[in-house]
Amino acid sequence: MKVFRVTGEISKPNLKTPFAKEVLTDKSEHAVEKAYAEIGSKHRVKRHHIKILKVEEVPAEDIQNPILKKIVIGE
Repeated sequence: MKVFRVTGEISKPNLKTPFAKEVLTDKSEHAVEKAYAEIGSKHRVKRHHIKILKVEEVPAEDIQNPILKKIVIGE
């Protein structure tokens, strides 16, 4: 399993919010789908309001999410 950082923005009328989400998946395509699902469910945003700007694989030492870091590194 790899950790991917999905970066983008939520753009609704009168609101533009950037986000960066780290997810644990096998492929970058799965990371995008997981980001859509999590942001949509937590913030009640439809997919057409979410714009994905970048998807990048994150090395183990650069992971910011403490839960994912513990899973990957095993500290």
